[in-house]
Amino acid sequence: MRRPQLAGQVADVALPSDLDPQRLPAHVAVIMDGNGRWARQRGLPRVMGHRRGVETLKATLRRCSDWGIAALTAYAFSTENWSRPGDEVAFLMALFERVLARELEGLDREGVRIRFLGDLEALPEGLQTLIAQATARTAANEGIRFNVCTNYGGRRELVHAARELARQVQQGLLSPDAIDETRFAEALHTAGEPDPDLLIRTSGEYRLSNFLLWQLAYAELHITDVLWPDFGPEALAEALRDYQRRQRRFGGVEPVLS
Repeated sequence: MRRPQLAGQVADVALPSDLDPQRLPAHVAVIMDGNGRWARQRGLPRVMGHRRGVETLKATLRRCSDWGIAALTAYAFSTENWSRPGDEVAFLMALFERVLARELEGLDREGVRIRFLGDLEALPEGLQTLIAQATARTAANEGIRFNVCTNYGGRRELVHAARELARQVQQGLLSPDAIDETRFAEALHTAGEPDPDLLIRTSGEYRLSNFLLWQLAYAELHITDVLWPDFGPEALAEALRDYQRRQRRFGGVEPVLS
């Protein structure tokens, strides 16, 4: 039975026939870059690019869900984004709040599980309240896992994890020798979520921009010149084709066929 569409959502697009459904990444992360450039190219205010970018994110989430990808993590607002003009930051916070309030019921109905990752206490109080409600309401959902990195910075996350582990050691709850990669990962914002298999960055920029520095250690990287508001089904399909052309060796060597 066809699932109900989210408000403003595009129609379903079937998985392209040249993609192997058995070799799709389980977890895709996206750096959604190019909203401002998209607006500038059209003589529009930057905020129009952000509005269009939200629609693209909704479409991408639905498409990932329909195509069998288990998790999508989006870089929505970085710790560095506070340095943008105050009116743009205020618009973004209001946009996050408005979209979350409008879309939560539909996302819940679709079975999406939402988590917000980052320093959430610095966000406006109304947005914090909505985030808490969305997280609680969708916690038991079994559909695609949707992680929204908001006021997130990779270095800050690593410092936060180190401090948390140090506190446990100081309190006698943890031996320093017991700190390994697994224990460290459990102290990150992404605890409980497998690392991304594929990172997609739009607008042709070749950098991580302080995003998931620990978690992306062995992710495959796909860089596209497409600006985020124009990132449609073909751009996603090409990222997945690129992923399926890779040999993931995780530091080993490709097996030699006899």
